[in-house]
Amino acid sequence: MSLKTQYKKNNIMEKTGTIIHVLPTKTGEGKNGTWKKQEFVIETEEQFKKKICFQVWGDKIDTSKLIEGTKATVSLDVESREYNGNWYADIKAWKVDVLDAGFIDPQQPPLVPPDLDMTPKDDGLPF
Repeated sequence: MSLKTQYKKNNIMEKTGTIIHVLPTKTGEGKNGTWKKQEFVIETEEQFKKKICFQVWGDKIDTSKLIEGTKATVSLDVESREYNGNWYADIKAWKVDVLDAGFIDPQQPPLVPPDLDMTPKDDGLPF
C-alpha cells in the first residue's frame, strides 16, 4: 500500500498516519439546530511528513478511536465553500480504521479527550 493518498474504485480518499493531537469537542447552535464538531490531527508517514487536521461532525464515527499515538487510516471528503467572497476548505473524516494502538506506557494514564472522560463523579447520589 502506497503512503500517498489512496483512491479506491469508488473515489474514496484515505490518508494513513499517527494521531498526534485530539482537540476539544466544539458545540453550537445553527439554523438546523445544535451541532457538534470534533477535530484531530494526524501526521503522515510520507518522506515529507504532513500534519492534517480532520473534522468529524455529529456522531459519524466512534470518537473513542481518537487516541493520541494511535496509527490509523482516515477515510475523508474534501469540500470547499464560499462565504462573503472568501473560500474555505474542510477535510471531513467519515471513518477511522485503527491500525496500531501504538506504545502504551503502563505508568502513564491513557490519553482521553476531556469530553470522553468516563471517570465516575462523586456527586453524592446513591446511583
